[in-house]
Amino acid sequence: MAFRSELMRTLEERGFIHQCTDSEELDALAANRAITAYIGFDCTATSLHVGNLVSITLLRILQRTGHRPIALVGGGTTKVGDPSFRDESRPLLDDARIEENKRGIRESLGKFLDFSEGRALMLDNDEWLGKLQYIPFLRDFGTHFTINRMLSFDSVKLRLDREQPLTLLEFNYMVMQAYDFLEISRRHDCVLQLGGSDQWGNIVNGVELGRRIDGRQLFGLTTPLITTASGAKMGKSASGAVWLNASMRSAYEYWQFWRNTDDGDVGRFLRLFTDLPLDEIRDLETLGGADINEAKKVLANEATALCHGREAAEAAAGAARAVFEAGERSQDMPTVDIDASRLRAGLPIIELFTAAGLAASNGEARRLVRGGGARLNDERVSDETMIATEAHLADGKLKLSAGRKRHTLVRPV
Repeated sequence: MAFRSELMRTLEERGFIHQCTDSEELDALAANRAITAYIGFDCTATSLHVGNLVSITLLRILQRTGHRPIALVGGGTTKVGDPSFRDESRPLLDDARIEENKRGIRESLGKFLDFSEGRALMLDNDEWLGKLQYIPFLRDFGTHFTINRMLSFDSVKLRLDREQPLTLLEFNYMVMQAYDFLEISRRHDCVLQLGGSDQWGNIVNGVELGRRIDGRQLFGLTTPLITTASGAKMGKSASGAVWLNASMRSAYEYWQFWRNTDDGDVGRFLRLFTDLPLDEIRDLETLGGADINEAKKVLANEATALCHGREAAEAAAGAARAVFEAGERSQDMPTVDIDASRLRAGLPIIELFTAAGLAASNGEARRLVRGGGARLNDERVSDETMIATEAHLADGKLKLSAGRKRHTLVRPV
């Protein structure tokens, strides 16, 4: 359908719409007035990561098209754990860890959204979930959820089909998330919940609860599952999750993640993860052969600028040019510290690659050497029994490379 509102047109053109409870009515509402919408982020780590970027970008688009986004930090639901499409229960976190994670998530979100003067809101569902009395809650809201229907959701069926336990605590999660929507709609006139496709059942529950309890029309919209051209889940790299906070992944490493995008993903990722105009993206999509690398650099520059700032993005791009184009050593490369005494005594090159994070294990490091992908100070390492010593230091550091695109400086301290 041809959407009237700038919000829905933008979401459709950039590939964000997978399911919507009533897209025609939502479009009409967004065309006539500013709406408020929310997405929830549970506090399971001290930073959000690239896998959360689709949700974050949804909130950015809301704000950019004149609407008000709410980022709901799940201080309450994290105490339960979302069982959606997981084989086993999440480990339960204590209150101190949840508070630490909330601070980190606020830092992640602050990079992408303008929270000044109420332009966006950041809420914590522990504010209302933590005050609920269990029996009154079950009496007031539990009657609107049937076990039959809850068991029909794919997220629950998957766990049961694999004969993995689903605890009573986790089974309450979808009721609590539905209640979140009802509570936010009452407190902040929020009419729309957004989320990934795995949240569809939970979102529909909230829409229906609002209709049954308050007689109000609420909306839900989900995004498609984002995978890379290779089929891998978005947000992972060879060295693990691609975190948004600089304390967990440097701007240089973040830039490199986007620079290493598969050719087949470049146009799609430019639409999803940058603010570039669509006509500019279409021009970049026409590039082929070696020229596609220029489009990848634009993607890396724009994505890194949104997360770490334009200055950090330009520094990362300059560091990459120094490494790959000029062959120069750069201080903007990721750096790992090791105990200087280990190098003085002589450190096996296999252990060095593992300590630097370029291999997940000594066995992986050995395979890297055998495959010809390991380099020390830009020279190929051909002997997996090699011992690195202080004699290998250059400017007080060692430069390790795994393949052509992953580099780390090792500094003895």
